[in-house]
Amino acid sequence: MIRVTEVKLSLDQALNIDLEIKNIHKYLQHKFNLSSIKDLSIYKKAIDARNKNSINFVYTIDFFTEDEKRLLRLKDKQISVTPDMKYEDISIGTKQLTNRPIIIGFGPSGIFSALILARRGYRPIIFEMGLDIDNRDKEFDEFLRTRKFKKTASIQFGEGGAGTYSDGKLTTSISDLRCRLVLETLVNYGADPELIYINKPHVGTDLLKQIIKSIRKEIINLGGEVLFASQLTRIITENNSLVGVEINNKNVIKTNVLLLGIGHSSRDTFEMIHANGFNLTRKPFSIGLRIEHPQTLINRSQYGENANHPSLKAADYKLSFHDKSGRSAYTFCMCPGGFVMCGSSEEGGVVTNGMSESKRDNFNANSAILVNIQTDDFSGNHVLAGMYFQRELEQLAFKAAGSNYNAPAQLVGDFLKDQISKGIGEVNPTYKPGITFVDFNKLLPNFVTTTLKNALIDFDRKIKGFTMSDAIMTGIETRSSSPIRIVRDDGFESNIKGVFPMGEGAGYAGGIMSSAVDGIKVAEEIIRRYKPTFEINN
Repeated sequence: MIRVTEVKLSLDQALNIDLEIKNIHKYLQHKFNLSSIKDLSIYKKAIDARNKNSINFVYTIDFFTEDEKRLLRLKDKQISVTPDMKYEDISIGTKQLTNRPIIIGFGPSGIFSALILARRGYRPIIFEMGLDIDNRDKEFDEFLRTRKFKKTASIQFGEGGAGTYSDGKLTTSISDLRCRLVLETLVNYGADPELIYINKPHVGTDLLKQIIKSIRKEIINLGGEVLFASQLTRIITENNSLVGVEINNKNVIKTNVLLLGIGHSSRDTFEMIHANGFNLTRKPFSIGLRIEHPQTLINRSQYGENANHPSLKAADYKLSFHDKSGRSAYTFCMCPGGFVMCGSSEEGGVVTNGMSESKRDNFNANSAILVNIQTDDFSGNHVLAGMYFQRELEQLAFKAAGSNYNAPAQLVGDFLKDQISKGIGEVNPTYKPGITFVDFNKLLPNFVTTTLKNALIDFDRKIKGFTMSDAIMTGIETRSSSPIRIVRDDGFESNIKGVFPMGEGAGYAGGIMSSAVDGIKVAEEIIRRYKPTFEINN
């Protein structure tokens, strides 16, 4: 099979998939004088908008042709042999499992580790402290209506993890064949087929919910179990080795293999495992605010006069800034046509997050703007000091906004002038249940606000209008990544034998894709070590 890169089509040539394929055929035939093209597929598709007057889609294409040998002799840098991208199953180990493997958490790492194990006959048992998706929606809606907090109403916990309500962005900096397995799995369960090859893939919260439910059904059909409202409350060990877990302070289940896929907001669990002798380390993270602009402003900035072209979807951005002080700021979880969400996970704290649905057709664009936090930026030597620092800021935000789960907010123009906003301008905030105007300069640490101001000015040079006075910021955003790392060895095992930390909460991933890939790697390690035969005595 041949791979050709840098295949370019104009916007008009890519109005739909059928037209794209037709014009790709024409491009290949004309440029390389091909006698045959078979089984053509798109491997990658990206937008080149550097010249806004001539925006192109750029493709990497795989196909079979009778002219393969002639093409390869051309020594053209566009042409190569398509590499083998097939995911290869791990050979099953020989060590005997005495009980079924247990997975804690049904976020990305938990879902994909469970799916891999279930497909190989290991019949995992998954415990998730939150609720299934349908009941998550009901509890969250009730919280927004009554403002009475319940942990089961938090978008941080439950089926699919926090990513369920952050639009299913699948961009990642890692390069791993397993990424394609994740994408193919999501497409097989209902995601748009272009997810596999688009440059910045996203599913959309509305579609993601149904996809996750379908994956859960397959896990169950293959002999696995998924149990909700089931919190890990104790890890039972003998001689520094796992022998069982306690769920909800009462149910004890024997096991010698535990995949620990907790999320970055699982603070009760962090405290529990620290008290039980797990080796933890502090790690850097980021905090900041979420900014909203009119989506039309972002579209015009990125696409110019082509902003309304039917081939183009809502535009996004990714920006970074390095201050002379040594601090950095960057945009994170950018949501075109999206909403700012209440991500509170503890009573008396306010946290923001962002999400989009599959069509990304809301009026506003939003993104977090975050400042890096080092481990010496918060007081104390406790390994969980970063977590306590996050909590302190979230509680300050809660009180500043009225102690009713409103989010603190400020117009960008007023933030730059160090004054409280008096009213909403052109941009209507999407955060529910509501906002209260504050001065973030008095709420956040000085090094954070100073870096944010400098970053905003820099970002305005890159996206004209970024500092429009009516753009609105809500906060605070504290959950971009875990503040701790659960130490594991090269075999993914913690200092407690039989416990395998994985994913974002454990400090080994930074988003849905990397977390899912980490879960697959840990599942592979279980397969590599153990054979899936055990006595069913749970």
